[in-house]
Amino acid sequence: MSRRFKVGVIGCGIGRSHIVEGYVPHADKYEVTALCDLDETRLNTVADEFGVVRRTRFSDELMADPEIDIIDICTPPALHTKLVLQALQAGKHVVCEKPLTGSLSEVDEVRRAESGSKGLLMPIFQYRYGEGVAQAKRIIDSGLAGKPYAATAETFWRRTADYYDNPWRGRWSTELGGVLMTHAIHLHDMLTYLLGPIERVFARTDTRVNAIEVEDCVSASLLMKNGALASLTATLGAAEEISRLHLAFEHVTFESNHAAYSPGDGPWRITPASDEAGEKIRALIADNPPIGRRFNGQMEAFYAALVEGSQPPVTSEDARRALELVTAIYHSSETHSDVILPLSETHPKYNSWRP
Repeated sequence: MSRRFKVGVIGCGIGRSHIVEGYVPHADKYEVTALCDLDETRLNTVADEFGVVRRTRFSDELMADPEIDIIDICTPPALHTKLVLQALQAGKHVVCEKPLTGSLSEVDEVRRAESGSKGLLMPIFQYRYGEGVAQAKRIIDSGLAGKPYAATAETFWRRTADYYDNPWRGRWSTELGGVLMTHAIHLHDMLTYLLGPIERVFARTDTRVNAIEVEDCVSASLLMKNGALASLTATLGAAEEISRLHLAFEHVTFESNHAAYSPGDGPWRITPASDEAGEKIRALIADNPPIGRRFNGQMEAFYAALVEGSQPPVTSEDARRALELVTAIYHSSETHSDVILPLSETHPKYNSWRP
């Protein structure tokens, strides 16, 4: 009989989505046995919905529970680092929402703790999961796509004053950033997942949509290590919400679907540059294995890693690359300069990208 891991979820906002999409569809693999939230009404509502008996306002109780195998952290961003470190020290496996930490120094601290813990750490980047992105990844990795030329990533979402009528949103101390951190980080991770690491960044950020501390508009120009050029644009003032990747390679062009919160889903528009390339691509993806979308796919892949004792499907190194891009964009916007990656501990924003 396969092992069933017991999960404690801290934070019942986005945590509910983890349960609905990630754990309930894999009831043979996971059992959510405890919930934690400061809001008792929300805590009890979600616990009642899924029949979870164990409920608490104190995360320490979950950390100390020897029956819990996995701590799933879905709190506001400023609490992530402390809870991840605590869970790793307790020997738990850890799932953590974005951003993993609030600085590059913190993510390096987490990675050191991870190396000495028996638990596996998996940051959440659910946009990597879906039929569309899986097909694109397979084509690129096979070499059939050829030389990468250029790409765009657009996060055009809408957030109004009502969204920021919340004690932690829109503030540097609690949300840690704006559209770049809380909204576009997933699509930017998908870009590097398909196109590889970044070499240089030039960017501008601004606050144009809402009366908040953090940015809600971003434009950035990237030079990838493979020579491709990419541009990132994000705003929280769009009338129509879309997330879109567009990638041009030597032998094929990819365009994601435009669903704001699930751009990895199929179908993607895959346009071969020739009939010959098209035939090879169609043959390659004809037997593409099915993959769950969003949290469903990521939690299924995490289970395989837990059982096999292998590397998680999304790693702390992936989270560091995402936060390195965030740091570079903020620094470039502030200094009006080109920023070369990777960023080391000597960089002026290594300990914090916040102003």
